[in-house]
Amino acid sequence: MKQSNTISTILKYWLPVLLIAGIIFYSSATPYEKQDIRPQLSHLKFLYNIMGNFDFIHFHYDGHEVSIKALGIPGFTEFFIRKLSHFSIYLLLAFFTTRLSKLYVKRYFLIGLISSIIYAASDEFHQSFTADRTPLVQDVVIDSIGALVGASLFLIIYKKFKKRH
Repeated sequence: MKQSNTISTILKYWLPVLLIAGIIFYSSATPYEKQDIRPQLSHLKFLYNIMGNFDFIHFHYDGHEVSIKALGIPGFTEFFIRKLSHFSIYLLLAFFTTRLSKLYVKRYFLIGLISSIIYAASDEFHQSFTADRTPLVQDVVIDSIGALVGASLFLIIYKKFKKRH
């Protein structure tokens, strides 16, 4: 019975965290040229109709201008997809890490959040060893905001569920 409980805990709580961390690690170890989706985006005609309406948006990120004029519609769209991916994957990581931490410590929110932020920073460092990839503090900030949202979502859901039972 004890072994079954351990296997269940591993599958239910540890496996999601390890899978998400593994996806992040793999992605950071993949050169940009193998992740570049601009060629695929350039074939989506509807994208030009939608994104063309955002030509007023322009700002700087890591010293580079982000705008349709500077990047073209495929590059502009890819920028936002990549940053949304950063936010989303760390939201998931923190959600499941906070859930896992709940099994072991009282300060599960802080442990889930801080461990996700540390992983984000270490992942950017890991990325520095990958061809055509650049570690960015700005990406750690985006990852950290995603982690904060993910850990907070877990806390909200857990507290609502706890009240019902």
